[in-house]
Amino acid sequence: MVNVYVLHGANGKRYVGIANDLNRRMSEHRSGHTKGSQIIGDFVLLHSEEYDNYTSAREREIYFKSGVGRKWLNAKYPRTGPARKYGG
Repeated sequence: MVNVYVLHGANGKRYVGIANDLNRRMSEHRSGHTKGSQIIGDFVLLHSEEYDNYTSAREREIYFKSGVGRKWLNAKYPRTGPARKYGG
């Protein structure tokens, strides 16, 4: 089984990832040794889905990183945290 997951960071940012062992991957994020955990800081697991194969999971990960996928996530899990800054 392969998991697609979405983390919500204390800074209001989200991280979308894929893992064949979700518990191990969460431990890696908590240890602070992954790029994602360095970007978002403390986090909660916002959403996860399980797939039978890597290809299906990767397609879903790409979807969540797309504009339509972000819109779906925002509708299901409204953003909280610091206001986003745009431009100068």
